[in-house]
Amino acid sequence: MFDGVKKNFGFGCMRLPMNGEEIDYGAFCEMIDYFLEQGFNYFDTAHGYHDGKSEIALRECLVKRHPRKKYMLTNKLTDVYFKTEEEVRPFFESQLKTCGVEYFDFYLMHAQNREIFEQFKRCRAYEQALQFKREGKIKRFGISFHDTADVLDAILTEYPQIEAVQIQLNYVDYDAPAVQGRLCYEVCRKHGKPIIIMEPVKGGNLVNLPAGAKEILEGLGGGSAASYAVRYAAGFDGVFMVLSGMSNMEQMRDNLSYMKDFKPLDGRELDAVRKVRDIFTSMNLIACTACRYCVAGCPANISIPDLFACMNTKNIYHDWNADFYYNSVHINNKGRASDCIHCGKCERTCPQHLPIRSLLKDVAAEFEIRSEK
Repeated sequence: MFDGVKKNFGFGCMRLPMNGEEIDYGAFCEMIDYFLEQGFNYFDTAHGYHDGKSEIALRECLVKRHPRKKYMLTNKLTDVYFKTEEEVRPFFESQLKTCGVEYFDFYLMHAQNREIFEQFKRCRAYEQALQFKREGKIKRFGISFHDTADVLDAILTEYPQIEAVQIQLNYVDYDAPAVQGRLCYEVCRKHGKPIIIMEPVKGGNLVNLPAGAKEILEGLGGGSAASYAVRYAAGFDGVFMVLSGMSNMEQMRDNLSYMKDFKPLDGRELDAVRKVRDIFTSMNLIACTACRYCVAGCPANISIPDLFACMNTKNIYHDWNADFYYNSVHINNKGRASDCIHCGKCERTCPQHLPIRSLLKDVAAEFEIRSEK
């Protein structure tokens, strides 16, 4: 579909291997080398990933160690790093310098929704990105998207120059009203745009399954929970790349084992993942993917995804473990759910469009009131 892009599986660099607070360069180098050896070559990052450390890690572990022609590097223009038209080019140039490359194979307008798109228009960000392409500093121009299908349709209509669209699509969110995975997919197909899939395992939620769901997939007689989620996303027509944020070699080896000779889900497997989806829907879990966009800039320093993970764990397993992690780990030197000042910054950046302020009240009621009794 695109010259130079190998296979159909990409290395998302938002959840890299860590050594304490720092990216584990040794583990990352090992993963990169194995990824390339197996015939894959697509890497995806953004300046905000790992608080700016993802780009640097890619420079040190990929760019400095492998010929430029061996890999495809995707980066993104994110709204929080520019407020005026004049700030776009300097930020873009700084990304090239930080990554240590002269061009990006793909450059995406990041996390587009109705409000962010208006900022990009005011700053002529799309026009500037297209100019970067004319200068040879971008090979392909695209967007990543988090909003309703009608907004996506409007953007693709206004900017037919867009060459690729990155959307969230997984078997749980396919028909979810907030995400509109199916409808956004259909808009991409209508406009004839190649599709990149993000969050195929929903931030790990489709790997760490509740007992009933886990048993359904185990009954298929082979394959990890991740394999069914990633193969589901990769099986759609028009999808040329599925991303996975891999944190260790075990995850990478598992993913590449079934993506190297990819086969879409068969009828029996599709029926199984639909049953798993129904279990997730019935449990009323918080649909957080732990992207952590909400954490940056939170005035109360609340680790929102971690607190939501505690809530989901409590709803799935009904044991003391979630209470321990809430009280002893995730609010240690950080804000409690009840510390929320209801400013709404988190909700404006949430790709899942979650009512975070209301959900934090639920979390506080579950963990804080109970623990104080």
